Amino acid sequence: MVSFKELGLSNTKRMFEIALERKFAVPGYNINNLEQLQAIIIGCGESESPVIIQISQGARNYANQTMLRYLGQGGVEMAKELGFNFPIALHLDHGNSFELAKSCIDNGFSSVMFDGSHLSYEENIKITQQVVEYAHERDVSVEAELGVLAGIEEHVKSDVHHFTDPEQVEDFVTRTGCDSLAIAIGTSHGAYKFKVEKEEDIPELRFDILKEVRKRLDKFPIVLHGSSSVLSHYVQMINQFGGALEKAFGIPEEQLRKATQYGVSKINIDTDGRLVVTAIVRKILAENPREFDPRKYLGPAREELILMIKRKNKEVLGSAGQAKYIV
Repeated sequence: MVSFKELGLSNTKRMFEIALERKFAVPGYNINNLEQLQAIIIGCGESESPVIIQISQGARNYANQTMLRYLGQGGVEMAKELGFNFPIALHLDHGNSFELAKSCIDNGFSSVMFDGSHLSYEENIKITQQVVEYAHERDVSVEAELGVLAGIEEHVKSDVHHFTDPEQVEDFVTRTGCDSLAIAIGTSHGAYKFKVEKEEDIPELRFDILKEVRKRLDKFPIVLHGSSSVLSHYVQMINQFGGALEKAFGIPEEQLRKATQYGVSKINIDTDGRLVVTAIVRKILAENPREFDPRKYLGPAREELILMIKRKNKEVLGSAGQAKYIV
């Protein structure tokens, strides 16, 4: 067993406290490989933003749980070597069991999510309580979820939305003791978030639900999953160089900016990072068909991802420049 403190990581408590006070959202960026981690460290370091590095169950299986522990530690050491000073949390995204959450905590994660949104209300509370009890004994933060997002992301799949019921949130948070709550207000997983023909037909998020949840929970961190904007520039680039992403639309960035003003303290971004990397790799290999050195296409993909992260932190999440208030 290893403590996240031994790895130089932070839990999310102080991050969310300052995010609520200053009305910004901490980015939750998902990673699957080394280049994505490097981009997050450099992008957040240069923009002076706190960050939550997220590992999904699928990414954990892909990268190996032991390797991920050292990736997290390596990210912290890399930040120090580059002269950056910003808090880094290592977070389990969409954990589906107590056993998985426990394993991540024992391997140095500083934050875990138990996603019981597919369970009955009482069963969701029961298992979330178990995760919270084990995590809090080790000063690890716990994110829970109430409501169901449509869309597909690895093992998380639903064909329909089940919006969060504001009348349940106080009872749920009180009984579970969770540190943050992911709610469903119209965001969704994956690159195909809406069944619309064009971008201007994207419906607005249910800000009425968000405002009511905010009123009932007062100063409590709210999380939005499925919040990639499915950046059209990269979708077009993928399609230009052999892809087939049709009618791929995400959450308009102005809506995400609005959400940060109503207590949303963490916004998850996974699909946008995947799109950036895939777009650049496709472009380089299409234009240089004799290329076979992974550094020649993964390196530029990493650089492009750094630019996206810095822009997101500054223009969408408002997290740029906030690290100094936390550390």
